[in-house]
Amino acid sequence: MARKKDHDYFAMLADGVSYACSAAEMLQKDLQNFDPDKLAQHIEDMHKIEHAADLAKHDMLEKLLKEFITSIDREDILELSDAIDDVTDNLEEVLLRIYMYNIRTLRKDTLQFIDIILQCCREMKTMMDEFSNFRKSQKIRDSIIEINRLEEDGDQLFTQAMHTLYADSRDPIEIMTWTALYEQLEHCCDLCEGAADVVERVILTNS
Repeated sequence: MARKKDHDYFAMLADGVSYACSAAEMLQKDLQNFDPDKLAQHIEDMHKIEHAADLAKHDMLEKLLKEFITSIDREDILELSDAIDDVTDNLEEVLLRIYMYNIRTLRKDTLQFIDIILQCCREMKTMMDEFSNFRKSQKIRDSIIEINRLEEDGDQLFTQAMHTLYADSRDPIEIMTWTALYEQLEHCCDLCEGAADVVERVILTNS
């Protein structure tokens, strides 16, 4: 009797990144057309993406629990799933912080951060679409390098944004608010790099 075909965890992980891309695209759109009075609706829309990502992740984990043999170690699948899901969760957190801190006007470098994060997410998607061929694909390695470069751009932008904030503002509440928001934006870049680091480790340990 033929063994039941394994579930395609590579495709499921790639789908997980699709939610992160959708969240980043929505965040970019919301902030490009920033209207603080519409934030509550935007948060609700963003939460739908985050919730759908959670459901997809739980579905994958249920399949993983029942799987006897997997294409790569189940610990690697779990770690990658968590790393990808963290990106989506923290993109939602950006919008929540803007709302909680009652930010009414965006500083100009906010959109620069979002552009970098969206590029990171799209590069993650390229990386994960290729992941099933990780032993041979040069495209994965190129994506890892590009995500690392983008994360460095995020670090440089964070440094410059913080310098400008402290140079321009004497309002302690504004400084505290924007420091926390900039840290969250930089954290999103870090999490994308973290997912790429997991992929790189999986390649090294399975090649």
